[in-house]
Amino acid sequence: MKQRLAIYPGSFDPATNGHLTIIHRALRLFDHVVVAVAQNARKGSLFSIDERQELLREALKGVPRVEVDSFRGLLVDYIRERKADAVIRGLRAVSDFEYEFQMANANRKLDPDFEAVFLMTGEDYFYISSQMVREVASLGGDVSGLVPVCVQRALMEKYPKRLTEIGRMKSKGS
Repeated sequence: MKQRLAIYPGSFDPATNGHLTIIHRALRLFDHVVVAVAQNARKGSLFSIDERQELLREALKGVPRVEVDSFRGLLVDYIRERKADAVIRGLRAVSDFEYEFQMANANRKLDPDFEAVFLMTGEDYFYISSQMVREVASLGGDVSGLVPVCVQRALMEKYPKRLTEIGRMKSKGS
């Protein structure tokens, strides 16, 4: 019997707890999930492709049937190369659906066998986006509970000065 393989593509800059929830839910539907970090030179990223992959591997350590990989170019080409059955996409809001619906149909035009499975984000994480996490962290805000611990540590390394200033202000006030 053929193993059902799903690809969960994204920039994951950085990975959030919302992403992890989608991965765990996808594992209920598929035998194997590949978390595929998209390499997009036009999109400025906080974390390098290698850093994003390593953070995902650390966050998913001990989770069976998950692989972290990266790809460049068209998603449909990567899907064909990996012989995947479907692409997983998480939806937070109606605006996500509109964008993902357009992308799924564009990909289906490129490859009629393309299948997308949309998973609604749970109520605990529907408001979280990587962009919001980056902004909160850059301003010294607390991102615990929004991202895995390894990502929180990595964000603190990216914004050490700002987080040190916030820590000093908190200790003076207490």
